[in-house]
Amino acid sequence: MYKNYVFDLYGTLADIHTDEWKPSLWENTARFYSEHGAPYNSEELHRKYGQFVDEETAATKKRHPEYEYVDIQIDKVFRKLYAIKGINADDKLVEETARAFRTDSREYIKLYEGIYDLLCELKKHGKVYLLTNAQRAFTWDELGILGIRDIFDAIVISSDEECCKPDIHFYNTLIERYDLDPAGTIMIGNDPVTDVRGGMSAGFDTLYIHTNISPAIDRSTGCTIFIPDGNTTKMKGLLI
Repeated sequence: MYKNYVFDLYGTLADIHTDEWKPSLWENTARFYSEHGAPYNSEELHRKYGQFVDEETAATKKRHPEYEYVDIQIDKVFRKLYAIKGINADDKLVEETARAFRTDSREYIKLYEGIYDLLCELKKHGKVYLLTNAQRAFTWDELGILGIRDIFDAIVISSDEECCKPDIHFYNTLIERYDLDPAGTIMIGNDPVTDVRGGMSAGFDTLYIHTNISPAIDRSTGCTIFIPDGNTTKMKGLLI
């Protein structure tokens, strides 16, 4: 039916729960920084983290006035948290810090039912892409945990592009980089704005699936295919 299948990740292919507000996360992360020469207590670290996220967001918007929706590179925040304590963190340390932070904040991550088989089957009929609003510092490892990283023909992550769904520039990055024909492409996701509205603006057909972490929604999304009950096993029969 389609030449290109473009998937969202979290809430569409994978069920995930994270908690960046639990005190133990900031206590453990402060300990990690302190063990690597950057002394923090949990309160200071949490406050500075939020401050640097806001500053990086503002700087990214200034660099890209053409984008309506921007994303930051969270590794810059982790690096800056070292720098203000006089530590010149190399890439390996920043990666280890991001991995420790994400692992501690993540309660669970797992594929929804039937997803692995779905992706493998779709590969027989066309190309499979991932277009995700996510941080590479977190998501690359999680794709490996899920066992699906090597299935995709290409992966486009918002933090790499400093732009995110539903911005048309982010969709155009995928279209132009991989020479996609919008008329032969479908966007599959669980968010009526980022996935459905964004996909439609790019000229894609859209499949909306309402999963456990979707926002409240009704049939007015305007999507091409609608799965209201979150049953991911239905996608195969509707996409092929």
